Amino acid sequence: MLAFYRMFLLRIRDKIQDFFAARQVDILSAAMVLAASVLVSRILGLVRDRVLAHYFSGEEISLYFAAFRIPDTLFEILVFGTLSAAFIPTFISYLSRGRQKEAWTIAGIVMNLSLAAFVVLAAVVFFFADSLSKFLAPGFSPSEISLMAQLTKILLLVQGFFVLSFFLNGVLKSYQRFLIPAISPIFYNLGIIAGVVFLTPAAGIFAPAWGAVLGALLHFILPLPFAIRFGFRPNFSFDFSHPGVSKILRLAAPRAIELIALQILKASDLFFASLISTASYAYLTFAQHLEMIPVSLFGLSMAEASLPALSYKRGKNDFKRTFFLSFRQILFLTLPIAAAFIVLRIPLVRLAFGAARFTWDSTVLTGYTLSVFAIGILGQALTLYFVRAFYALGNTTIPVTIGVADAFFNVALSAYFVLILKLPVWGLALAFAIAALIQALVLGVILARWLKFSLIEFLAPLLRIGLAAFASGSVMYLLLKILDRSAWDKQFLFLGKLALPERWEIFVLDTRYTVNLLILTVVVALVGFVVYFAACRLFGVKELAIFDQIWNRLPRLGKAHAPAQISEDEH
Repeated sequence: MLAFYRMFLLRIRDKIQDFFAARQVDILSAAMVLAASVLVSRILGLVRDRVLAHYFSGEEISLYFAAFRIPDTLFEILVFGTLSAAFIPTFISYLSRGRQKEAWTIAGIVMNLSLAAFVVLAAVVFFFADSLSKFLAPGFSPSEISLMAQLTKILLLVQGFFVLSFFLNGVLKSYQRFLIPAISPIFYNLGIIAGVVFLTPAAGIFAPAWGAVLGALLHFILPLPFAIRFGFRPNFSFDFSHPGVSKILRLAAPRAIELIALQILKASDLFFASLISTASYAYLTFAQHLEMIPVSLFGLSMAEASLPALSYKRGKNDFKRTFFLSFRQILFLTLPIAAAFIVLRIPLVRLAFGAARFTWDSTVLTGYTLSVFAIGILGQALTLYFVRAFYALGNTTIPVTIGVADAFFNVALSAYFVLILKLPVWGLALAFAIAALIQALVLGVILARWLKFSLIEFLAPLLRIGLAAFASGSVMYLLLKILDRSAWDKQFLFLGKLALPERWEIFVLDTRYTVNLLILTVVVALVGFVVYFAACRLFGVKELAIFDQIWNRLPRLGKAHAPAQISEDEH
């Protein structure tokens, strides 16, 4: 009997592992897995931010977010850029030639080199945390600088775990297993939430920092058994002369330069926000967390899912077809969300962060910042995709050059808006949105000329989908003003001197109450998306078929026995 139960439990374990290790058969299926888990992770991220807003003031939250700046910089330069720009394409090139053992040897060496470099730099940051914090946030008081430095030292542990976990998740993506890499961030957010809820009474603002350490540990543990199943074995080699390792370092070097520029940009956000007010960095970060939902769901998910497929199709005739398929899908999915964020900025911020310690002034500033960020959502999403298209083609120089130039242009705009025009915190979002749109435009034009793509193939779907999104946003704006009681009470804009109809309370909602605010937001958003779909049908947008494709693929997402060759979606 014991042998039977043991066999039964082993079978359950194997079935669970097979499900999580299942291959996603094409770009859309992989993107669906990534998008679904990103959505859950982002929702948990909003819960995390709501919990932070409930327990801590805007000033404390700013210090917590600011403390991530230096540790994040180390991680993104040493690992994130290497992983996306060089490691995955190189690892795949060895797998596709049947050299799996050598591919894993390369992975172990690169992981060791990255971890060693991180430990050395983290030690420097640990001992000079106070001076570095003062340099990054000159507007903070001495006591705030001291607290930021203490939090920074704790958060170095978070990035140490991420150095390991992101390589493990990267190799799973190379095997077209996206589920585990996609759900790992969920556990990271759960760790932060648990830390805030259970440790705050004793640890104060240090509670979310220790929660982040717990979440990062879970982020590392989760992919480990699956990576071992596919062949990962730790090694202690630092042989950077290996041809595969040398290739990764050579390809990653330009990307590291670009990431240094991007980290300068992110540091400048903290620098200028601290000069506006201590809480401004919290408002900027909260707004960015909201606008990153569509960017992550549709831009990053499609880009990450497309990278292996485009890498495999490099030099083949159907590269162009695969490229434009994902391009049009990104347009179709991001533009209506951007319109909704611009119109529904205040309701969304109130629903997401409307805790007792998050005041109305905080809501307004965060809302305006969100709406300005939303202008650049399409630019961000397309930039993520275009950059990975260059990576798949083995070119990191062009996106790096454009990225570096755009980052410094963004910093210059931020300085002008804050120091010269004296704009509030949304001025930083405006600089970011303008720079994101310009970067996407330049990358798209260069890619079109390099691959001899027609600009019409870029502009035609953009025009059709853009008009549909504009129609949707216009209807949402009108409906929001009509249904919101405050618009009538304060005589906003076009409602001016119009008299309220009799029994107005039947259809006008008092949005001082959360339930009414939620109803208003949902109704306006649903009407907006109905208008968007109708306009898309009117303008002949073929991407409406994406919903049929998603529905048809739902039963196949968990299949473990998929074809070895990556396929692509058909219209």
